[in-house]
Amino acid sequence: MTVTDLDSSWLAACLGLDERALNGFWTVQQWRRELEDPRRLCLGLVKNQRLLGVACGWLVVDELHITVVAVDPDERQRGHGRCLLLALLQRARQDGAAHATLEVSDDNIAALALYNRAGFRTAGRREGYYRDGSDALIQWCRLTPEE
Repeated sequence: MTVTDLDSSWLAACLGLDERALNGFWTVQQWRRELEDPRRLCLGLVKNQRLLGVACGWLVVDELHITVVAVDPDERQRGHGRCLLLALLQRARQDGAAHATLEVSDDNIAALALYNRAGFRTAGRREGYYRDGSDALIQWCRLTPEE
C-alpha cells in the first residue's frame, strides 16, 4: 500500500469510493475541483492500483480545511483512515499550515474518535449542516512544527 497524490486521472476511482463510502456525497464537479485545484491537497491510499481511501483538504493561508477523509467500507478498521489523515496533516505542515479544521457529523462516532486521537477538539457546532438536517461538529487542531 502506498499514499499517493491524486489528480484528475483518479476521478472515476474517487467517484466510486465516494459512492461506496459516503453514499455519493460529492458530485462529479466537486471531485473534479478537488483533484484539479492547486490549492488543494488530495491523497489516496492505493493498493494494486485500487483506491482504498482518500484524504483531501484546502490550504487557506496557514490553515488546512479538511474536506474529506473516506475509506472503502470493506477496508475499514485497519488503520487506513489514520494513515491518510496523518499523511495529509504532515503534507499541510510542510506547506506551511499551522492549524487544521474540519466538520464532522455529530453522530459519526468512528470519525470523532479518529480525529480525537489525532489531536482535534470540538470548537463549535453547525446546526442542520448536512442535507439530512443533522448537525456538524467543528473540529480544530493546532499543527505542531516538524522537528
